[in-house]
Amino acid sequence: MLRGTVAFIATVATWLISFFTFEQTYLLSSLFAIIGGVVVYYSVKQMTKFSYLRRIGLSKREYKFIDNNLQEAKNKISRLNKALLSIRSIDQARQNFEIIRTVKKIYSNTKKEPKRFYQAEGFYYNHLDSLVELAEKFAFLSSQPVKNREMMEALRDTRITIAILGETVKKDLYIMLDDDIDTLHYELDVAKRSISKSKKNDWRVLK
Repeated sequence: MLRGTVAFIATVATWLISFFTFEQTYLLSSLFAIIGGVVVYYSVKQMTKFSYLRRIGLSKREYKFIDNNLQEAKNKISRLNKALLSIRSIDQARQNFEIIRTVKKIYSNTKKEPKRFYQAEGFYYNHLDSLVELAEKFAFLSSQPVKNREMMEALRDTRITIAILGETVKKDLYIMLDDDIDTLHYELDVAKRSISKSKKNDWRVLK
C-alpha cells in the first residue's frame, strides 16, 4: 500500500510537471509519468526491504535462503495436514491435531521473525520431512480395505514413530522459544525486585 500510494503520487506529479511546466505533449507526459511511477515504486520497494532486513538482523542472502526454506516448508505442512486429517482414527485424532498445531506454530513464528529459523533447523531439515513421509504412508496403508499381519505391524510401528516425532517437534518449539523464556524470567526478576523495593520505600514512609 505504501509503495502503491507513493508511486501513484509520483506518477501524477510527474505528469503535471511534464505537461504544464515543461510543456510536453499529452503522450510524452504520460510516458514520463509511467516511467517515473515505476522507478519510484521499485526504489521504495528496495528501501523498505533494506530497512526490514536491517531491523531483523539478516543479510539479503540469508533472508532469501530462509524464505526459500519457508516456501518448501509451507508445501510440506500442507501435505502433512492433508495426510493426518485423512486418518480416520478417533484414538489418533487428538495426537494429530496437536502435531499439526505445533508444526504450524513453528512455521508462523519463523514467518513472523525469520531469524528464528536458525533455532529450528532440526525441524526444517529433518523432523518435518520425516513426519510428512510417515504420515502419507500411514494414511495410504490405513485406507486399504485388506490388511495382513505384516501390514498391521508396520502401521503400529509407524503410528508409534509419528507419536514420538510429535513430541520431538514440541521440543523444537521449546528450543525456538528458549530465549524468550530466559528473557521473561529476567524481566520477572527485575519486576519483582522493583515491587519489593517499592514496598520497602512505602513501609519507610508509613513509619
